[in-house]
Order: sequence, then structure tokens, then C-alpha cells
Amino acid sequence: MQILTDAVEQLSEASSYTGLCHHHRQGQPLPSAGQLEQIVDLARAILFPGYFGNSSVNAQTMTYHIGVDVERLYHLLVEQIQAGLAFDVSEEGSGVESLCEEARRLAALFIGRLPEMRRTLATDVEAAYNGDPAAKNYGEVICCYPAIRAISNYRIAHELLVLGVPLIPRIITEMAHSETGIDIHPGATIGHHFTIDHGTGVVIGETCIIGNNVKLYQGVTLGAKSFPLDENGNPIKGIARHPILEDDVIVYSNATILGRITIGKGAVVGGNIWVTENVPAGERIVQMKVKDRD
Repeated sequence: MQILTDAVEQLSEASSYTGLCHHHRQGQPLPSAGQLEQIVDLARAILFPGYFGNSSVNAQTMTYHIGVDVERLYHLLVEQIQAGLAFDVSEEGSGVESLCEEARRLAALFIGRLPEMRRTLATDVEAAYNGDPAAKNYGEVICCYPAIRAISNYRIAHELLVLGVPLIPRIITEMAHSETGIDIHPGATIGHHFTIDHGTGVVIGETCIIGNNVKLYQGVTLGAKSFPLDENGNPIKGIARHPILEDDVIVYSNATILGRITIGKGAVVGGNIWVTENVPAGERIVQMKVKDRD
């Protein structure tokens, strides 16, 4: 049919796909979402043995099961990190062998950070359990709470980002975003004993700095205000534009905190509030009551 022929010709015109088409390097496809899901699943099985992955794992078989999972995780990581590195370089960049060598190095460094990641995630589970009277035990928190799923994805992605792995960290956090409604940018810096109650609709921006023992409720936005433009009218990238939450801060549901402001240690931000100025340590801010009119 002529209509199909015309459509193919129009879709094949270079001007129609400029900026929308990724030209793969020879033998170097984009990272695979399916493979990255396997990576996250394996990492969870290593971080929370028995809750994810092989449910028959026990103290006698722990070393075997973790060894098998770590080996598989390493090989998957090398393949996907190499694809991510290839995405981030030009045709004149590094050769395939040098990319593979760098991918092996980064995969090993990431796996070396898993013990510390587990220690931090254990504090997040503890915070979720202690902060929710409905939680019966740690196992329920690990298995059922969307915050733990989103935070574990974030901590995996953040470590990869810190190591300099391109693209993959964003894909991993967006997986959790799609599944839980919790949007945490992998570039955010988040301390230990972090928890999100309920979670749906939470947004944490790239340059956020969150201290220890911080709790957010559903619908909280830690975002940016309008950011400056350069002389050509383009957004200036790489500036710190999101809030800093110091230790022991609580932010209740649907609060919106915007810009590079600081919420001081131990402060409490009430629900449904728009905050664009610093909040002193220990301060409690809530909505003003509207007096009844005569």
C-alpha cells in the first residue's frame, strides 16, 4: 500500500529522527532492562538472603548460595556496565576491550560495596519497623513495604553512580518508581535509618542531601525551583538545586520543599505545606488555622 511506503520513507528521513535515534557502536547494544531486573533481583537475594532468591538458604548453605549469586551478578554486571559505558562514549572513544576491562573493574568494586550496603539497608528496615505500629516484624517490612523496595533500588543505583557508571543507575531507580510510585534520583545522598511511610508520590531530587534518621510520608516532594539559564537560554546543569534535610527530620504527607534550602536537625514539617525558606533546627511548622468569618 502506498500509505505504508510513504510512512516508511518519512520515518527514515534523517531530519525526523535527529536526537531520537541511538546509533549503536559495533557489537555494543544499550543496557537491557530485563538483564538489569535480574541484577537487582540477585543483589536483593544477596542483601536479604532467604527473603529473595532461594528461600531454602540457611547458615550451612549461606556461603554456597551467596557465592553462586555473586558470581552470576558479577558476569551480568560486567555485560551491562560495558553497555552503559559504550552508550556514554563516541565512536572515536575507547575500544571494546578497554571498555570490558573497565566494566570488570567497576563490577568488582560494586560487589565489594555490598557488605556496607547491607549494613545500611538493615538500618532502613529497622527505621521502617520502629516507625510503623502496624509492622509485626522485620520480615514483613522486607517482604511487603514499598519503601524498602524503592530504597534498596536507590542504594544499588547510587553506588553504581558513584562509581561512574552511566545510564544504568537511572534505569534501576525508574524500575522502582514504576513499581512503587516512589521517585528517588540515584544522585541524591541519603544517610542511614531512612524510611518512607506508605510512599506513593514521593519525589527526591538529584542534589538532595538527606541526613540520618529522616522520615518522609506519602506525597512529599523534595524538588527544585525554577533554575537559572545561560546566555543562550538553556538550563544550567550541575548546580545544587534541591533541599538539605539534616538528621532527625520528619516531613508529613504532601509537603512540598523546594530549592537549595536547609531543614534543620530535628525539625518537623507538617502536611500540605509549601516550604521555600530555611527551617531552623527543632522548629515545627504546620498550616495556619483559618479563623471562622462572622
